[in-house]
Parts: sequence; structure tokens; C-alpha cells
Amino acid sequence: MRVIDREEVARRLTYEVCIPLVRDAMIAFSRGETRQLLRSILPLGAGRMFGIMPGALGERAVFGAKLVSVFPENFEKGLQSHQGVVVLFDGESGAPVCVAHAGEITAIRTAAASAVATDTLARPDASRLAILGYGEQALTHARAISKVRALSSITVWGRSTERAASLADKLKTELGIEVAAASSSQAAVENAEIICTVSAAREPILRGAWLAPGTHVNLVGSSYAGPTEADHDVVVGSRFIADSREGVLAQGAEFLLAKAAGLVTDDHLVGEIGQVLAGDLEGRQSPDQITVYKSLGHVVQDLAAAQALYTQGVA
Repeated sequence: MRVIDREEVARRLTYEVCIPLVRDAMIAFSRGETRQLLRSILPLGAGRMFGIMPGALGERAVFGAKLVSVFPENFEKGLQSHQGVVVLFDGESGAPVCVAHAGEITAIRTAAASAVATDTLARPDASRLAILGYGEQALTHARAISKVRALSSITVWGRSTERAASLADKLKTELGIEVAAASSSQAAVENAEIICTVSAAREPILRGAWLAPGTHVNLVGSSYAGPTEADHDVVVGSRFIADSREGVLAQGAEFLLAKAAGLVTDDHLVGEIGQVLAGDLEGRQSPDQITVYKSLGHVVQDLAAAQALYTQGVA
């Protein structure tokens, strides 16, 4: 069995490689060509959890699962919050053939998926990015979004001013553009045309009243029914598109809370990003429309990434 460690994933699963992989995986998912079950989440207390995500890339194609723990406090220790493995099984023999580092795949493919959504939903001239959060996903999202839009500036906000400033300095050096830390989440998004929420917030840190016409939002940080990063107005006032309709209707916290409040029905979730990418669903309908992409994460994204790493050999 092949073992692909974190260093190899980071070295070989570049955004140039991963963004097209994720794009194709989401189209295949929305066409019903892949198979997956809703993730199972086992709460471990104190915000910790263990998730199991099974799926298959198609009939007689590779299948497997991501087994992942989420320990938010790991960030304080310089560790990844997501720890685990992606296990691949051969579609012909049923034999396990590969184990890959799930934390690094998750960090890269999640940001790549947001980049895919941004590329198709954000205005073509959008250049000002705001990131709410300063953890690993904040870093990877800045890198990934810069691959699909010519960014002129990035604003970062987090509850620790010092950590937000540290991330801003790192991104400024790495990307060579203006990057600043904001004093509040409202200040961070004031002039933003693209917003990524990648926090561990339990209550809304983004409000619809703050969004300028034409803004695109990637809601990423909350991956199960519970924590919510955006208020009802963000949901109600946007063209709301999911990575997985079934997933969001079962586990998309922001949408479910707006629905429970009687502000939206299931029809407000207009469809999946894979449908937009395939040309089967209209994405942005006007320059002034606010668009939202709700990301929960597909295991088929993880499997597609792991398969590419496994089959393409060591570089």
C-alpha cells in the first residue's frame, strides 16, 4: 500500500493541479456520476469532532473514505486542526491501495473549491479580497483565490489582532500585494468584492447589511449544523449556491437557521456549483447581485486529489 505523507501532498498538490481536479469532481458530483453519503460526525466535546466521509468516484472507479478529526485548539500549538487519512480502494479489485495525509489534502482542496466557485460567481473585475479568520484556511484561501483573480489587496480580520497582523505580513511578502489587518470584521469587508469566511466562529461574524452590491461570499468555516459565520441577511439577500444541495439542507448551518426563522424555503438554495460549472444553472445574474457559495466539502474532492497523487507517481 502506498503512503503519501504531508510533505509530498504539499509539494505535488499545487493549486494549478488541484483547482482543475476539484472543478471536474464537482461537475461529476452534480451530474450524479459519483457516489457519496452524508458525512457522519461524532462529537468529542469542547468543539472537537471525528468525521467519516465515504464515497466513490464512479462505478468501478476508486472509492474510499476520509477519516478526519477536527481539534480547533491545535492552531494554538502550531498543528493542523484537521488530522487524518484519506484511504483509497481500487475499483476493480476492492483492495486498499493508498493512504494519504488528509489534513494537507483538506487544506488545499477546500481553498481550491472556493477558488473554483469564485472564478465562476465573482465579478470578473473583482480584485479586493477580505478574509475573516487567520488560520490555515485563511492562508490557503488567499493563495488559491489569487490564482483565479488579479488581486489588488487583501484585508484580514481575526479576534487576535496580533495573529491577523502576522498573517497579513506573511501574505504581503508571499503575494507581493497590499495586505492589511483590520480592526473589526465590518472594517475588513467594507470595500471587499470577494469575502471568505474561514473561522471557527460560533456566532455570525459577517452581516448582510455590510455587503456592497456585487459582492461574492465563500462561507467555509462552518461544516456542520451548529456554528454559523453569517447572519440571516447574508442568506436572504443573496443568490445562494451550495457545493451539495443535500449536504446544505442537512448540515448547512447558516441556511438552516434562516429557514428555521421562516425567512427562506428550500427553493432559495438555487442549486449546486457543479451545475453552474457545467452550464446547467445560471450563476451570477447581474453585476450588482450578491452571490454566496456554501462549502461543506465533498469527499469526492478528497478522493480525486488522492487519486491524482497516487496514479501520477512521485515528482
